[in-house]
Amino acid sequence: MSAIDFEQAEERFERSRDLTVGIEEEFALLDPLSLDLVPRFEELRAAAREGDPVLHEHITGELISSEIEIVSGRSESLADALARQRDRRRRLFALCEAHETALGASGTHPWADYRAQRIIDTPHYRRVEADLKYVAWRNNTFSLHVHVGVRSLERAIAVCDRLRPVLPLLLAVSASSPFLDGRDSGLHSARTQSFTRSFPRCGIPEAFGSWAAYRSYLQFLLRTSSIIEFTQVWWSVRPHLDFGTVEVRICDAQCTAGESEALAALILACVAQAARDHDEGVPLAAPPGRLIEENLWRAIRYGLDGKMIDLERASEYPAREAIERLLAWSEPVRSELDIHPSFPERNGAQRQRALIEAGATPAEAFAEVVRETQRTYAEGVRA
Repeated sequence: MSAIDFEQAEERFERSRDLTVGIEEEFALLDPLSLDLVPRFEELRAAAREGDPVLHEHITGELISSEIEIVSGRSESLADALARQRDRRRRLFALCEAHETALGASGTHPWADYRAQRIIDTPHYRRVEADLKYVAWRNNTFSLHVHVGVRSLERAIAVCDRLRPVLPLLLAVSASSPFLDGRDSGLHSARTQSFTRSFPRCGIPEAFGSWAAYRSYLQFLLRTSSIIEFTQVWWSVRPHLDFGTVEVRICDAQCTAGESEALAALILACVAQAARDHDEGVPLAAPPGRLIEENLWRAIRYGLDGKMIDLERASEYPAREAIERLLAWSEPVRSELDIHPSFPERNGAQRQRALIEAGATPAEAFAEVVRETQRTYAEGVRA
């Protein structure tokens, strides 16, 4: 029997409402003095169960015991999702402070040794570890995921297809992980190199063209014992069959709450515009994966400091223009939804690299990230 109930998934998407929003933010659990990773997820979850049932319902584990994720849950609008998430953040930061734990929000921890991290004891992550071994052990990364409701699986697949060339731009905007294994990696998103380039069925998928084709792909994976559940398909954009959403998974965790919220807004706008373009019959731009791959690499390597490729014109443009291009494309739906995200002059990777260039050590640069995270996520201050 299939571990994926395809008929139920189809019914769930038929009942789904367009443009509901769910936000998932992953944080590193840190010793407040050394800023080393500490395995306290189980302790914090148990404390929340006893002292804050609301928070307990909205935190979850994410592979290693030194990581914690907070989720907004299904929200009817962006404003609703942000209000829920801000409440969860305040509760989480208060809980961590009471348990002498700090929180960090960047795509990677700069110096943590992956060999010292423990996989959390759940059926899903026991299976991930058993299947992937080193690939799972090596994945000590932190990201931002955004779910957007899309009615019907046929439309959800169409939206995923239209978002393929958009994903590298979102990654460049979100890059916040220049450090890994105690050194400057020379990359702007070491998280993507460590996770996306390593996990199977990960990165930017090919265009499937229809729900029938995507279903056939999942059935092939099931039939060949490649997967037993759809969440083992880790594409950077995918239909989430349990939630009736399109899930965008390309972004690094954000150092500040303001950046996380701006990215969530921009992702919502991109999904909404992709759905609008599909509904109105706008021709699909479906560049081959080998061309999209060029922009993905540039986003990993240079982030907003480099250049991206206009795939239609085969010409370069400053990567910083990615923000303006995404805003311009999504302007019709953003105007209707009153979504106006704004981003700082430099993203997380650029700010960390600037500190290094000014003479800071990686530890000092990460300490500043943790201060930014505390100041904005815990106190609700935009930055």
